[in-house]
Amino acid sequence: METFDAIIIGAGPGGLRCATILASHGLKTLVLERKTEVGPKVCAGGIPFHALAKLHVPDDLHEASFPTQIIQSPWQQAKVHFKEPVITTVNRERFAAWQLDEACKAGAIIRTASAVTAISGAHLTTTHGEIAYHSLIGADGSASIVRRHLGLGSQHIGVGINYQLPEPWPAMEWHLDPKRFNSGYAWIFPHRRTTSVGAYACRNDLDASTLHHRLLAWAKIRGIDLSAAKAKAALINFDYQGWNFAPVYLVGDAAGLASGFTGEGIFPAIVSGETVARTILDPCYQPILLTRLLRRQRMHNRLQKFYSGNKVLCQISLEMLVLAIRLKVIGFEVLEMY
Repeated sequence: METFDAIIIGAGPGGLRCATILASHGLKTLVLERKTEVGPKVCAGGIPFHALAKLHVPDDLHEASFPTQIIQSPWQQAKVHFKEPVITTVNRERFAAWQLDEACKAGAIIRTASAVTAISGAHLTTTHGEIAYHSLIGADGSASIVRRHLGLGSQHIGVGINYQLPEPWPAMEWHLDPKRFNSGYAWIFPHRRTTSVGAYACRNDLDASTLHHRLLAWAKIRGIDLSAAKAKAALINFDYQGWNFAPVYLVGDAAGLASGFTGEGIFPAIVSGETVARTILDPCYQPILLTRLLRRQRMHNRLQKFYSGNKVLCQISLEMLVLAIRLKVIGFEVLEMY
């Protein structure tokens, strides 16, 4: 039976970042990806601009960067300008290809079309046989088999629905409309040659079908034609219950590290992937950045819970939030996980 120092289930941003660090330090590292290719993911593709330097993302992977953010509510619009970009979009396929290359160059072994069907002790059963591990990392998303293996449920789940339009939009926009999206929002995130248009909401507030219907109605009113694009949906887990269960670890959505308020998940995934790798290499490692991110996530989850209550209170509260951002009483970073 093959044995690896570390087996990572899931070749997303967090899993590949973890694999790159572990393999570069000489650990025999295997990444298992159930899909036939690495990269495709339902995602708006937004990453905080200042996080990109910490993540060492090459400039040519930046799709579009925006120093101006437009936040629209039924009653007002906040157009916030900054000296530097606030959010950059990335193409998930191109981003994944770069991460995959980095992991392979570091010495990690990547196996696609390889699903894990069972976890027992320090062994995995996969579609290609059994393998053993010293450390197991679940980076396998909201429906994580590793999370289930640990006995962790997921009550707090978001739903994201995305359309990728074949032309760039001139500005990055966030649309808060409690009557349509409850505590969630609709987005317009331009990329280099395309634009991501979609909506996010907590599944306890809106089921996916209702969210999709309301997204289509909102887009029609905005004059956005979605008829030529295909809708794609994904679940987003923000039910955080821990990440370090050594020798088993959780990364990204598998750990419930996404934002309950915005659904942002790329940055938390990469930060947690790096944190897990550093912790495996050095059990005394201090996860400063992840600790900071967890504080921000707790705040976002409290906001989501607060705004998902009474509809009238939600409307007034969100209008106050937009007004406070517009008047710069609070910073735009209230919406960011960075």
